[in-house]
Amino acid sequence: MKSIKVHLSYIDDVKKIVESANHMKCDVDLVSGRYVIDAKSIMGIFSLDFSKPITLEIHGNDEEADNFIKEIKDYVVEE
Repeated sequence: MKSIKVHLSYIDDVKKIVESANHMKCDVDLVSGRYVIDAKSIMGIFSLDFSKPITLEIHGNDEEADNFIKEIKDYVVEE
């Protein structure tokens, strides 16, 4: 599993994350506080607080996770 921080500001950001996650064979979750939301669920994502970065967890192999991270690189927050 790989874990990164992402920042989503606009509806189009959420759409891109959902679209990219739906191409994945593995599970992708967004974690904010005690809430864990399936990143393939656009309705679930909109229940999160976008005022701060959100943890994105990719439950796949390293190659698959790295490809996904490259696809969403515009939203990744460097720590």
